[in-house]
Amino acid sequence: MTEFEKMTAGELYDFSDPELIAAVHEASRRTAALNATPVDDRTYGEALRRLIPDAHPSAMIVPPFFCDYGFRITLGEGVFINTRCTMLDSGGITVGARTKIGPDCEFYTPQHPVDFEERRRPVERGLAIAIGEDCWLGGNVTVCPGVTIGDRTVVGAGSVVVHDLPSDVLAAGNPAVVKRKLR
Repeated sequence: MTEFEKMTAGELYDFSDPELIAAVHEASRRTAALNATPVDDRTYGEALRRLIPDAHPSAMIVPPFFCDYGFRITLGEGVFINTRCTMLDSGGITVGARTKIGPDCEFYTPQHPVDFEERRRPVERGLAIAIGEDCWLGGNVTVCPGVTIGDRTVVGAGSVVVHDLPSDVLAAGNPAVVKRKLR
């Protein structure tokens, strides 16, 4: 199994593998192109889909934006991502339709080994993040590896989401906890 295959399968992989390094460099070039393209430019949609092929045509990201690979991200219909979003997407990140993401939000899928000796090696595991439909994440929200946020959930600004959140709740804090049901 190649390191790329291990990464996409959620297994421990060597992130110094030449194929993965090349993919990161290509994503860096495509990210730079997206960030240099105004959202009202006729070529914006093309630049976005070159970086994130699984972005619905109506999805919008306000630059600047940062990611590791791009092709590990899926953006549903009407997704809006505000400025300075970072998506470390080795584990895969899915954002459901009509979800709004505030400025300075961060999504981290890489999970490094806890054991310090193992952490000396260039290895990690990518744990998928899934954000449901019709969600709203306020500014400066951090979503940690392996987290799923249910449909129609609101996450308050500045929250750090370390555990799954159900659908139809308002959650906030560090760590984010459910404050109340919305439905």
